[in-house]
Amino acid sequence: MRHKTKGVSTAVTNSTANRSPNDSRPKSRQKKHDKVLQNGQCNSKSKQLKKSSTMDAHSIVIWKHPILTLDYFCKEIVCLSKTFVKKLICYKLYVLLALIVISAPIILLYIEGPHLPILIWAKSKISWCLYWLGLGVLSSVGFGTGLHTFLLYLGPHITSVTLAAYECGGLNFPEPPYPEQIICPDELDTAWTASLWNIMFKVRVEAMMWGAGTALGELPPYFMARAARLSGRPPDEDKEDLIEFEELLKKEKHHETMTLVEQSKLFVERLVKKVGFFGILACASIPNPLFDLAGITCGHFLIPFWTFFGATLLGKAAIKMSIQVLFVVVAFNETLIASVLDIVGKIPGVGKKLQAPITKFLENQKQRLHAKTDSKGTNIVVKLFDLFVLSMVLYFIISLINSMAQNYYKRNHKTSKKQSSD
Repeated sequence: MRHKTKGVSTAVTNSTANRSPNDSRPKSRQKKHDKVLQNGQCNSKSKQLKKSSTMDAHSIVIWKHPILTLDYFCKEIVCLSKTFVKKLICYKLYVLLALIVISAPIILLYIEGPHLPILIWAKSKISWCLYWLGLGVLSSVGFGTGLHTFLLYLGPHITSVTLAAYECGGLNFPEPPYPEQIICPDELDTAWTASLWNIMFKVRVEAMMWGAGTALGELPPYFMARAARLSGRPPDEDKEDLIEFEELLKKEKHHETMTLVEQSKLFVERLVKKVGFFGILACASIPNPLFDLAGITCGHFLIPFWTFFGATLLGKAAIKMSIQVLFVVVAFNETLIASVLDIVGKIPGVGKKLQAPITKFLENQKQRLHAKTDSKGTNIVVKLFDLFVLSMVLYFIISLINSMAQNYYKRNHKTSKKQSSD
């Protein structure tokens, strides 16, 4: 039995020895083929990385690279969401207190009791204030371009109140439906006659909340510049405003090489730096497209937060908004509108054609003030304004997508540079 088993084992080993060279050939060929495929994939990936590294960040826009831009935009949203959740976890106690404060009134709204009318009134007022506060933030916070919510929302609202005041003879509009819809009151209140002060007082909440929102929207440049100064490192490539500010400070000694815009920016920077609170107040109290530079200057020179925000809030919510509301109310009083329409009608050729739709629009607005239902006309002026609002909102959304996609690319490109250098 031992002899037989030895013979079988030797036969098996001989057969396997004879097969092994033939069977190893296809395996070696398969390995070579896999290596070729891996090398090809690595080369294609390296080509994609080289192509993305040489791409200009400003070329990542939705009309040039729609798929890439949307991909980077979605990834940026994921990154921001993760960062936001991590920060919330760091402040668990404050988040819990905020949830309790917000959820308690909401729960009480579904419980019958004498508190219900007060809560419903408070809910309508708070939601109204938050609406205008959010529009103010959108107007100044940027994302590549600000949504000009004064021209689109607050200005038309003040105009509607002004026209209604002169048409109705008073401002005690029935609530509800005011402020969603303006209807002339059945009986006029002598305390609410159509005067300049009463109209400004009627829209004070909307105007002040919108102004406070614009002040909140100016905080990101301040915090960005402050963090960069405290870190002691040069600004990153994606912080273009900070880089531009530091280049402006370098050019300060050579005035002859500076353009008019750079000289204006330098004037704002000096005013804020030397005068302090009142310099910030002066810049915030007038329509100033260079106010972002004031926020960067305050952050760069470590001006205290409440000095910067207090002056900005007072200037934008009180002084600047009073000037803007006064301008709109004066511009849309009946006497001035009638004189403007007469001037438009005297334009040769197109005067009558321009005068007719504007007059019809104003008549429709006056008819709506005396109607109990919302009968919005299909006037060409209304259609053009709705189209203008829609185009502005779409432009803002597209610029937001482009800006967030570019931010993701810049950050990703920076990390890949660090990894390659290491």
